[in-house]
Amino acid sequence: MKIPAEPGPEDACYLGFDIGGTKCAVVLGCRMACKKAGEQDPPRVLGRYELSTQGVPASELIQQLISAARKLIASLPAGLRPRGAGVSCGSPLDSHRGLILSPPNLPGWDRVPIVMMLKQALNMPVWLLNDADAGALAEWKFGAGQGCSSMVFLTFGTGFGAGLILNSRLYSGIDDGAGEIGHIRISPTGPVGYGKAGSLEGFCSGGGIAQLARMRVLEKTQMGQTVSFCEAAGGPEYLTARIVGDAAVQGDPLAKAILAESGTYLGRGLAILVDLLNPERIIIGSIFARCQPWIWPSAAAVLQAESLERTFRRCRVYPAGLGEQIGDLAALAIAMEKEKECQAI
Repeated sequence: MKIPAEPGPEDACYLGFDIGGTKCAVVLGCRMACKKAGEQDPPRVLGRYELSTQGVPASELIQQLISAARKLIASLPAGLRPRGAGVSCGSPLDSHRGLILSPPNLPGWDRVPIVMMLKQALNMPVWLLNDADAGALAEWKFGAGQGCSSMVFLTFGTGFGAGLILNSRLYSGIDDGAGEIGHIRISPTGPVGYGKAGSLEGFCSGGGIAQLARMRVLEKTQMGQTVSFCEAAGGPEYLTARIVGDAAVQGDPLAKAILAESGTYLGRGLAILVDLLNPERIIIGSIFARCQPWIWPSAAAVLQAESLERTFRRCRVYPAGLGEQIGDLAALAIAMEKEKECQAI
């Protein structure tokens, strides 16, 4: 049977809101009601809007998100509405009360009642999860985590956090605090992440890699050496993880060394997770997926050296399988999973 091009009255549609530190997205996804769309097939994205987060007050941005969502709903055939909406956002948050609680990458988002605001505006069920938990759901259902019962998903993007699938269930902790591995201090000194110098997020995030690059470039400059990718960027203050990654692709030895250094600390974090949780798989997204050739060798060596042999042998590490779609599918996965939980009650 051919999957229909447009959703019909029996198809299940959902909205997803992916709220990040630099940009937000609103997506409309559909699970087609036909045999070829098996349970493990990701929803098809029917429409999408992307908005800038930076410099926009929370209240104003939420109104923009609502406006975009209404346009997507209006694009559906008559009589068809989304069954619910999922909101994916960085921690900390309170999923039970639907509050975003001042994430470090979203200044000004202090106790924002995002679930209530979207429910009232869109008249549908709305659920909130942190981005690591949402990414774990998406990779478990549709990506590199399919078929396993215990896995860890690591964000490795603007921030660094873990989403945990344990014994075939999402584990968020008593108040959404599980998986905050980015806050662990992995070195006495180093780049600042999650407000803490030398934290895992400091070494394994976009901002952290940029800080690390500035440190290493400064060392080279003090030795009288020039760094071509820094000059091309306009100076150390303009360096980003993407610039470092692009330079590594071009074979720049310092860029490759910076990513390898990030990998060393990633390996220490992975060893903690492997010995603590004994997962079947660890799946790493975003920057790791793009820069794996330079990050993974050092991470793998440290992981093997620092973890127990038995737990190390049982665990496999993969880049995220959903690629650049993971943010969209993670937000949609929240709505799909939470609706299923409600139906099971």
